[in-house]
Amino acid sequence: MTQLLPQIQSPMQLHGMTPDQLQQIAKEIRETLTNLMSKRAAHFASNLGVVELCLALHSTFDFRRDRLIWDTGHQVYPHKLVTGRYDEFQTIRTRGGLMGYPNPNESEYDLFMTGHASSSVSTIVGMRSGDDLMGLRDNHCVAVIGDGAFPSGIVFEALNNANNLKSKMLIVLNDNEMSICPRVGGLARYLDKLRSTSAYVGLKTEVVNLLNKVPVFGDPTERLLFQIKEGVKAGLHGGMMFEEFGVKYFGPIDGHNIQLLKKYLKMVREVDGPVLLHVITKKGCGFEPAASDPVFYHTPPVFNRTGNEVVVKSKSGGKAYTHHARDAIFDQMKHNSRVTVITAAMCQGNALEPVREAFPDRFFDVGICESHAVAFAAGQAKSGMRPIVDIYSTFLQRSYDQIFQEVCLQNLPVVFMMDRGGLTGPDGPTHHGTFDIGYMRIFPNMVVMAPGDANDLGGMLDFALSHSSPCAMRYPKESAVEIARELQPVELGKSELMRSGNDGTILAYGIQLVEALAAADELAAEGIDVAVVNARFSKPIDREMVRAAIATNFIVTVEEGMLMGGFGSAVLETANEMGLATNHVRRLGIPDMFVEHGERDELLADLLLDKNGIAQSCRELAAKFLNGSRVEH
Repeated sequence: MTQLLPQIQSPMQLHGMTPDQLQQIAKEIRETLTNLMSKRAAHFASNLGVVELCLALHSTFDFRRDRLIWDTGHQVYPHKLVTGRYDEFQTIRTRGGLMGYPNPNESEYDLFMTGHASSSVSTIVGMRSGDDLMGLRDNHCVAVIGDGAFPSGIVFEALNNANNLKSKMLIVLNDNEMSICPRVGGLARYLDKLRSTSAYVGLKTEVVNLLNKVPVFGDPTERLLFQIKEGVKAGLHGGMMFEEFGVKYFGPIDGHNIQLLKKYLKMVREVDGPVLLHVITKKGCGFEPAASDPVFYHTPPVFNRTGNEVVVKSKSGGKAYTHHARDAIFDQMKHNSRVTVITAAMCQGNALEPVREAFPDRFFDVGICESHAVAFAAGQAKSGMRPIVDIYSTFLQRSYDQIFQEVCLQNLPVVFMMDRGGLTGPDGPTHHGTFDIGYMRIFPNMVVMAPGDANDLGGMLDFALSHSSPCAMRYPKESAVEIARELQPVELGKSELMRSGNDGTILAYGIQLVEALAAADELAAEGIDVAVVNARFSKPIDREMVRAAIATNFIVTVEEGMLMGGFGSAVLETANEMGLATNHVRRLGIPDMFVEHGERDELLADLLLDKNGIAQSCRELAAKFLNGSRVEH
């Protein structure tokens, strides 16, 4: 049979296809996705679950003029395959290749670079409003959002605002009973009730359509008919919560039946005003192992497949920092009944399953609601508990105001453990945790730390849970390194001297300590003697450490975060406050840019944050300042 998917250069080609052809393309998309997994780790189960929905949308609408936003865009692979990117698809998540999320630089069909959940409804409401103001009232605006993302507060802010609109706007609720992990909370239970009414979807539609033909005037008989109409709608129409927001509800319907999807999409696109179409899908659909275990197959390791038999290729590297952090949390909760842990739909990502199982009463997954997570933690802290908020660095940004108002302003002892601090490799700019150093250290009362290796991590958590003010600690996604040494205790604002040196100093904040020590070994072989410091704290910074470093011939600060407002900036600020010259200081970190996706080692090399980059910076400064040309203090 001739393959159809490689021939799709534009989604408009889908419009003339038969149901059998669309089903064949769905099968070919799943085969392409599964073949990709033999080459590299990528988002998998979520993409398998939206194949038919993607084809139905693109064969019903014309998204050259209509609008389409995929919420939490990790399920956008089928969309990429039918929007002219099939030939490049094997490059996805590689340096210089396709991004694993929507990317407007790749295609006119990608409107936003969506890597965080829940913003699609707000942005599509904004686009609908903007199109109306621009005179484009006849086009359609569509947002696809998952049930895991739906409980986020911004969604309900958008729904509250959407009923002001009279033009065509469609929210497709992709309900697969999951976010990355199983969804939680009251809205999840409400959606479960709606799912259970799926057998009545046809009856509901027919009855409501019939009753909609009943005229409503002013006499008693007609008022009675109106009351009957509304009563029947309330009994049959499961989505009354959405109706109360002024959003017309349709569904739930089978999200893997392309023809049924197209029928409903054609129907709802004729409705003015906001509409919610409730679609039932299954993560991992079409590949039994992924359907049976969608959590593992969300972003599984590389595997080989024979039919439905899967052999996972062995992963290189040892225990990750995430697991060291989990073990430290577990140990604290075992010995201190006041310690709790809070996560935002990332139990699996943060490897917290053992904590959840052992301490169910003190483990809280609040769903994709980071702002609530932080305010919730503040409430627990005010009650005398010692909460740990365990959230990816990039996602914690969503709770910025609560960190300010509910935690720091109240000076409450909430501990923030920021997983994925630094570059996250193939996930790209939406997921790199590059801003947390700067956005945390500006808050009064906040202590900001980063372990230099895995050995630091437990001591830092122990310190944080005994401290009376909020503390933040970042750590990366990578396999952990343990540096052999006599470990010094973690004390507020105190660094750790790892290696003495007379010519210059490398101040390493975070796990670049390993690269800094390797660079120092290389430089020593060349006759350049540099000290290496494990800074540990960016706030409060070790002032005596800064004074001692400034006294050497040159300084290189190293951090896997933004230079603006980061650790190197803290060093310069401290030196300035002490009246010390800084013309011999070079800061290595991330400049004023968003870092693209690629393997982490590649990105670090580009940014001079690996051993070679650090050593080269030291050589250049040594050539300039070891001859005595540095301004003396």
